[in-house]
Amino acid sequence: MADTLRRLVNSSPYGVLQDKLEAWYKDYHVFSCDQNLNRCCELVELTSKIQGQLFTILNLTAQEGGHYSGVDTLKSRLLPWLGSCFTIAASSVSSDTSLSLIQESMEKDRKIRELSSAHESDLQKIEDRLCSTRIELDTVKQELADTQIELDSTKNKSATTLLATEDEILHLKAELRVAQDQVDLYKRKLDVLDDYERQVRILRDEVSFLTAEKTILQERLVRSRSPSPLPRRSRSVSPVRGESPTRAQLTSSSRHARLVSRFSDLYATERLESQSLLRKYIDDLETVQRILFIAVMESFQAAKLAYRQFKSRVRKTLSSTHIGPESLEDAVVDYIVRNLDLYDVQTSVNDVINTMNVNPRISFPPEVDFVLISSFIREACRIAFAMQTLDPPLDLAFSSDGELYSDVKYRRSFDSEFTAPLVAYHVWPALLEGDAVILKGEAVTRRGALWRSRSRSSSPVRSGSPSRTFMQSRSRSPSPGRLSSEDCSPICQPEIDLYLSAFSLEIYRNILPGRTFGISMMKTAAQSIPTPKRPTGLPSWTGSKCFDRGRLEKLGVVWCGSASSGPDDPLHIQWNVYPVVLWFERQENVTAKTSCLFTGD
Repeated sequence: MADTLRRLVNSSPYGVLQDKLEAWYKDYHVFSCDQNLNRCCELVELTSKIQGQLFTILNLTAQEGGHYSGVDTLKSRLLPWLGSCFTIAASSVSSDTSLSLIQESMEKDRKIRELSSAHESDLQKIEDRLCSTRIELDTVKQELADTQIELDSTKNKSATTLLATEDEILHLKAELRVAQDQVDLYKRKLDVLDDYERQVRILRDEVSFLTAEKTILQERLVRSRSPSPLPRRSRSVSPVRGESPTRAQLTSSSRHARLVSRFSDLYATERLESQSLLRKYIDDLETVQRILFIAVMESFQAAKLAYRQFKSRVRKTLSSTHIGPESLEDAVVDYIVRNLDLYDVQTSVNDVINTMNVNPRISFPPEVDFVLISSFIREACRIAFAMQTLDPPLDLAFSSDGELYSDVKYRRSFDSEFTAPLVAYHVWPALLEGDAVILKGEAVTRRGALWRSRSRSSSPVRSGSPSRTFMQSRSRSPSPGRLSSEDCSPICQPEIDLYLSAFSLEIYRNILPGRTFGISMMKTAAQSIPTPKRPTGLPSWTGSKCFDRGRLEKLGVVWCGSASSGPDDPLHIQWNVYPVVLWFERQENVTAKTSCLFTGD
């Protein structure tokens, strides 16, 4: 009995029966009649099973008690309960009770039908909504497909437009290149035309000179053949007139003011434009300012040399034909003032650029050239040439790095050390009229500028070239435009050691085709220059041979030689002798001379 009771407790049938009753109650109005009857029969079957187990336990318990144990309990409780149940089941109900039961049953059926119809209506509404949602979804899908088609069409049109635009850009670029080529061609033609016009002007001037000379010679010839002395009497009376001022003398003050103004504009405008142009290739501002300063200084030197040569040619031409009341010098200056356009400024520009290319104090990136600032150099040369026609002429003040700062000649730049007494480098030279300062220059002052300038600059002053003496010793006719040694500055001893290695390694590079290369021994007794050490990095030479004539001829050198050798001899340099001066000269009349110095140990 205990095992049966334990199994009944473990299976908890009443809990299962209670759960089924609650579930049936929740779904009673949803289920149909057949489903509800099935649930009820299921519960009856479960109840009967439980009752069967309970009757089994009752039987076993009664058997354990014997024949007489539990009789009272069965008589007082079980038997009356069984009798009442069977009595109720067997008794018939009244008509009223049956009617009420039928009404309740019909009411329940009606509610069930209403709930079922409501459920079906809700289900139909949900299905309708689902259908409408599906229709909307199909519509959205169709719109999405149409949008995708439009997007693809737009992409195709954009790609076609892009290709057409690229073709148009390429076509425009090709037209631009053609236009640029035409512009370059026209520029070259214009340069050639300018050269032709300049040559025509020079030829016309020479023709006028020759015509005037011819006329005067014819007059002299006629006077010499004429027996009458009247022309001589008339000429003896004419000089009593006072000398009238020339055009150069009348316009001296106005030209002076105009040239000073042009020099100021050169500093304020052209210099800044050239500085901005150079800064695209050189990041160091100091190097750019040094380049422009040296360009101005070299432009004045080249212009003064060109002025002397031009003045000499004019004097030579007018000396035989001059009969005016003014002096020959005044006539020469007046002619130069009237014909400033005859100045060959391009030759001076080329000379300045060539001089700057071999200047060891400045350098330039190999992919560009000093031709970038040729317009700046050209304007400086024109101003300097015109300044030489004034009386007295205007010139630039001498300057050197590391000199004592002068408040009379210069003003400090904004980035200077205002307590430093020495000039580190110059930005712009001072303009002088005699010894008076007309326009101040600009300088940068730094402490220790003297030592810095010696360590930075290789040779601020170029040595004089003995080309004239050397070429005369070779019994060769000197070039009309060569410089004499007095036109060059003396060699400064502090720059010798710095100059040696910088130039010795570039000897073969700087030899250009169409130039004459010369070398000469220069004694140092007058200069008292001790022989410096041999520069490091020089190529190793066998014996005393330095250059070979065949190698120089491959480079386009016209002639090379030494003071003691002929044109066909190889060039030799003996170490432990005097310093050696090398120079380069062009074959044309206008000379671009560069002197460089190196020695042996």
